[in-house]
Order: sequence, then structure tokens, then C-alpha cells
Amino acid sequence: MLDQQSRREFLSKTALTSLASMPAIGWLSRTLPAFAQEPGERPKQTDSVKVLNPRNRVPLSFIIDDSCALVNLAHFCIPQFAEVFPDRYKQDWRSLPREIPDAFVRKFGEWCREQGVKGKYSIVPYPAMVGWVDREMPGWTKRELQESLKLVREFMQEDWDIHPEMVTHTWAINTKTGRPYPERNENYMENWGWSVNKSADELADYAAYALRILKNAGLYCEGVTTPGGYGNRSREALSLSTLQACRDVYGTEIPHYFRHLYTDDRSVAPRVENAKGLQTDDPQCVVSIIGCTGDWFGGWDGLTPGSVDKLITEDLQGGRLPEVIDRGEPAIMVCHWPGIYYNGDELGFNIFKEAVKRVHARNENVIWMKLSEIARYWAAKELTTIETKGETTILKAPFASPNFTLETAKSTDFHQPRIQSDQGLQKLTAVKRPLDLKPGTFCDVKEKRLLCFDLPKGDSRLNLG
Repeated sequence: MLDQQSRREFLSKTALTSLASMPAIGWLSRTLPAFAQEPGERPKQTDSVKVLNPRNRVPLSFIIDDSCALVNLAHFCIPQFAEVFPDRYKQDWRSLPREIPDAFVRKFGEWCREQGVKGKYSIVPYPAMVGWVDREMPGWTKRELQESLKLVREFMQEDWDIHPEMVTHTWAINTKTGRPYPERNENYMENWGWSVNKSADELADYAAYALRILKNAGLYCEGVTTPGGYGNRSREALSLSTLQACRDVYGTEIPHYFRHLYTDDRSVAPRVENAKGLQTDDPQCVVSIIGCTGDWFGGWDGLTPGSVDKLITEDLQGGRLPEVIDRGEPAIMVCHWPGIYYNGDELGFNIFKEAVKRVHARNENVIWMKLSEIARYWAAKELTTIETKGETTILKAPFASPNFTLETAKSTDFHQPRIQSDQGLQKLTAVKRPLDLKPGTFCDVKEKRLLCFDLPKGDSRLNLG
């Protein structure tokens, strides 16, 4: 039954579903074939210099969807979904807890900080129309709402990007009135058909509405998450609308969004889209972040037990994560907050803890990053002009990036590498192993030289000779 399947895996099992039937299942379509997005400008990059992963490590991240302040979204959204699709949503939603307590948020966040885990944590602005996170949340006191937001603002934000998952995650809102449209069909649900055929300006208005609510609540955002199938058949508009809305509301330098996940052999490397103005004072781009797993934790409703072995097996050799890590692409896991809490049993959380333990036991060459950090690195990786003149590499970066790591041929004579920019001269120090790389260091491996430094915005020169 549909209600027993991960909503982000469903279409991977029904790839031949006709386009005509998509509105009814659009919000499940994380795994539809990728339609090409407009990459925009690309600069010249010499073949003799290769941009590696940050610190020559594979990024890890954890995407948490459907998280809210206090509200257990599954409890409140299921009856609204059932109003449109009564045959699909038959869960006993009344038996689900209405709240995921802040004590669990802190417990989860503290464990993740101890392990170095980072990622993305949604805050739905008007979750299932229960209440507004910047105003009131009926069923909870004003103080409880404020304390919940304070926990996210002062504790979670250090390790987690905060995203809106559009406005309600259920019924679409008229942004002129702040009220849901009166129509009660799939074309007026965010997860299904509402975004279809919308222009970039219309979707930007909607995303900006969601972002302003979180801004009013004192939260900072550099990106957005799409609820279900939102934007899936308006992908060019979705990309442009994210760029526009994040810049308008927060002045975000490098906006990003989470729309896709793939569990097959397609690349899950981030896509840098709509790049322009790279040689100006106002460079622009937006980055599409791609997940590499389904929700193999506790399901979107907290009723669908997952399996750690789908992520990484006990012998550390099988599962999705080793496959992605071994090919050097960001291994970004995807879950839903109700399934992590699992109605107080914490089943999804326990699966995640075991997955992290196994990954750390298998791989030294990984680095946990927030989505915004991954987006920044990939923007710098793809949009920095890289030219060589003799023993000098000339870099023209529209965006700064920490941990920028390059591979070049090793010089026949040893010279201490140094980078010159408006920030001054920095000499790089040799380390013995690639795993020891950090900003301000280099490492020779056979005939290659790996160099790691914090890339400044603008012009810099890396002297190797």
C-alpha cells in the first residue's frame, strides 16, 4: 500500500507511471529522472590542476525533512492528505503523538554534535495549518513556542542549516491573504499539483513568504526544501525561484535547495545552476543538493521501520553509503523527523546512530558538512577560473570557500608552496598523509601534490616554484 512506502522512494518503484497520473503522486517523486537544469556560465579551468573534495575527504550530511517546532507533522497532515486521497492515507493518525518534544530535539542534537554530524533541519512555517511559528501555535503556550524556537536558533543552527519546507506542507496558501485556497483537491496541495505550471516569479513569491516567516522567528536560512512533489514539474522555475527568494529575503550569497534524491547509479554530486555574472561584483548561482538514500530510518509517518543494512551492512562493505563514498561523491542521507522520533521509540534515531558508527569505523576520509557548506564548496569548485603560468596557478574566485583543495603535478625541485592574495601571503606547510590535510598545508603523493587552503574571493596566485 502507498501509505506504507517511503514517499521519497515510491516513484523509483513505479518509474513507468504516466505523466498524466503524476499529480496524484507528485509529492513522492524524489526519484524521477533528472531533467536538465540551466548550468549558466562556466569559467576556464586548466587541465593541469584538479579541484578535489574539501581536504581530499568525502562530504557526509544528513537531511531531516518534516521537522517543526513542537508539531508532529505526521499527526496533523495525514487527515488533510486523506481528504484528497482517502484510499491512500488510512493510518490511525489519532494514535500518533501530536508533539515531538524539545527534549528529544536536544538529545538528538547533542549526540550528533558529539559525533561531528551536520546537515539540514526543516522548520515548516505553518505546519499543516496548526499555527504560525512566528506568532502562535495553538495547543502550546507562547512560552513553549518561544523556547522551542530558541533551541533551534541557539543550539541546532550551529550544526544544521534551517530550511522552510514551503509554507504548510499540506494546503497551498494565498500569499496575499495568508489563508488557504478554498478548493480541496490535489491541485491546491503543496505536495502535489499546486506548483505545476507556476512561473519562477510565482514560486519565488511563495518561497519568500515561507522564508519571511522563519526570518520573523529569528531563524537564518540559505536554502529551501521542497515538500514532496513541489516543483518537480516546474524545475527550471524552482531553481530560479530559490535563487531569487533567498537573495531577496536573506541576501544569501549562494542559495541552495533540496529537491532530488537518487538511489540508483545516477550521480548525486551537487548541481551548480544558473550561474552568471562571475566576472562582476554580483556573481550569482544556485545549487541543487541531491540525497543518496531513501528514508531507511523510520518512514515519513513514524510507522515504517527502516534498516541500517540498506545504508551500510555490518561487515562495512555493502549498502548504499559505501557505494557513494567510494566513488567520492557527497553521501547525503535523507530522513523524516517523525520517523526519527518514531512515536517515542526512537527507532529511526537508533538506526541512524548505528549507521554513523559503521561509517566512522569504515572511513577515515569523510567530513561532515551542512548543505550550505557543500553548496559553497561546489560553487567554488565549478565557478573558479583556474589558469597556469609556469609554476604559478592563477585563481579568480567569484565565491570564497574554506578547505579548498587542489591537485597538481609535483615540482621536480622542492619549493614551499605559497598563496598570495589581498589577504596577504600564506606559506603552506608539508604534512605526511593526505588525511592530515587542512587549510594551510600540502602533501606529496607519488607524482602529485595536494594543496589545501582557504580560498579567498577574488584573485589569488598559488606559487609552486
